Amino acid sequence: MATPTILVDNKKVKVTEWFFEIGDSTGQHIHEYDYVVVPMLDGELKIIDKDKKETISKLSKGGVYYRDKGVNHNVFNNNDFPYSFIEIEIIK
Repeated sequence: MATPTILVDNKKVKVTEWFFEIGDSTGQHIHEYDYVVVPMLDGELKIIDKDKKETISKLSKGGVYYRDKGVNHNVFNNNDFPYSFIEIEIIK
């Protein structure tokens, strides 16, 4: 299972660093807030949505990816190396 480390948690934002060993996943979850993902490395994530649809997402180190709340998915490290990203949930 991927390891979350909460870096900031207040009334406005929640910032989490997610660390994945090879093959790790977040587990199925629903995002309650709009959020931004900032990859720490170039790599790929395999995303399986609530309907079991699989998508490969290619991410660039330092890129910024915005998503709306309500996303329901499980995120897997699709690389042959450990992977991490920062997730910023916009609470207010």
